Amino acid sequence: MTHGTHNAVEDPRNEDVLIYVNGELLPRNEAKISVFDSGYLVGDGVWEGFRLHNGVLVFLKEHYDRLFQGAKAIGMDLGMTREEITAKIWETLKANDMQDGVHVRLMFTRGIKKTPSQDPRLTISGPNLVIIAEYKKADPESRDRGVSLFTSTIRRGSPDYLDPRLNCHSKLHEVQALIQALEAGADEALMLDINGFVSTCNATNFFMVKNGEVWTSTGQYCMNGITRAKVIEVCDNAGIPCYQKNFSLFDVYDADEAFVTGSFGGLTPVTRVDGRVLAEKVPGIMTRRLQSLYDQAIEAEVIRAKA
Repeated sequence: MTHGTHNAVEDPRNEDVLIYVNGELLPRNEAKISVFDSGYLVGDGVWEGFRLHNGVLVFLKEHYDRLFQGAKAIGMDLGMTREEITAKIWETLKANDMQDGVHVRLMFTRGIKKTPSQDPRLTISGPNLVIIAEYKKADPESRDRGVSLFTSTIRRGSPDYLDPRLNCHSKLHEVQALIQALEAGADEALMLDINGFVSTCNATNFFMVKNGEVWTSTGQYCMNGITRAKVIEVCDNAGIPCYQKNFSLFDVYDADEAFVTGSFGGLTPVTRVDGRVLAEKVPGIMTRRLQSLYDQAIEAEVIRAKA
């Protein structure tokens, strides 16, 4: 069975969900996009993953900030305001009678191409928008069991050729890294930056704990993670020393604890890195504390949004 930070509890309701495709709500097995779509042809697009918690799309502003910054970076006009996008998301959620325990994947691509090509001038439509809302709760086994990591030879790229902060559809290098990790018998991949320092994992951000301090990468070569930022924020609010710094595998192998972060799974403990045992029992004391503080931050966001 697949094990990792994106494990979800099976939910039969997902078989009948309606998918939003450019203004239409279609049954799951009928939701399709053209083979001339820019995202399909050349990975030209941006996306976001939202969590619906107790009737609230959590950390919506932060997700939109990342989405619109990414679109601006690739020179793509989404053709919609934040409010208009939110209305489409809620149209999808209401059509599926969803209020809680939902993951929303929102995907914009540049549009339909006249012919297969990278050239954006050959795009003959406006942007394509797809919204997939599913009942997805992180499998508690992942949090209880933790994940093992293997350091891939695939590096996180330099900002001058594919900025790691860009939440784009081009994910092949991350897939390559994950395949290496799976072939090595691990659950997910740890990725270094171009200087050999620890950056991120293939789909999550990496943190380690040493002597009561929390370390994560500088952010120069890592994904612009919303959950990563929230963990740093809750550390600051709770007076927990948290440093964004360069560190290497030399430091990781001697860590007291480690965990990874993502919007779907929250904080997931790490048990092994490259076969070296970090923890026989998870979560560790600091990881458990930060899981609780992060959960409290979500609840505070729900209360604020409903006020």
